[in-house]
Amino acid sequence: MNQQTIQNLFDGSIKNTHQDQNLNFSVSSPSVSQFNELRKDAGWGEVDVTLAQFSLVNSLFHIGIYRDGVLLAYGRVIGDGALFFYIQDVVVIQAEQGKGFGDFIMQGIESYLSNTVNKGATVGLLSVKGKESFYQGYGYTTRDGINLGLGMCKFY
Repeated sequence: MNQQTIQNLFDGSIKNTHQDQNLNFSVSSPSVSQFNELRKDAGWGEVDVTLAQFSLVNSLFHIGIYRDGVLLAYGRVIGDGALFFYIQDVVVIQAEQGKGFGDFIMQGIESYLSNTVNKGATVGLLSVKGKESFYQGYGYTTRDGINLGLGMCKFY
């Protein structure tokens, strides 16, 4: 990942557009409380503090947008770092949706992936219903069951 590339993207697409000098971004993990507040705003609910901490520490890449220390938008990459990468928790608080924050998060993730992923690796994600076209804009394909199967998951 090229930090300067992401900084230039942030300055050009977010900071200049919104004229808000209190906005900044970070590629560090958010705190568990920030993570849980964002999840709660999205309607995903909070997760156990110990589980959230373990999950965040073991993520491969983080990117978030903050205003005065408040996490407004976030995304991360998890996986084995070699063959399988998974885009997780791409979310923007409801009050800030529609302002390009989600695009910036995905562009940062794509920058990380383009500098990390090798030929033969797989990048996956689960989209929230109705947001599939957002991810298709970044080259992700909906699994329609014809060539690859539909995919499955199990929740605990």
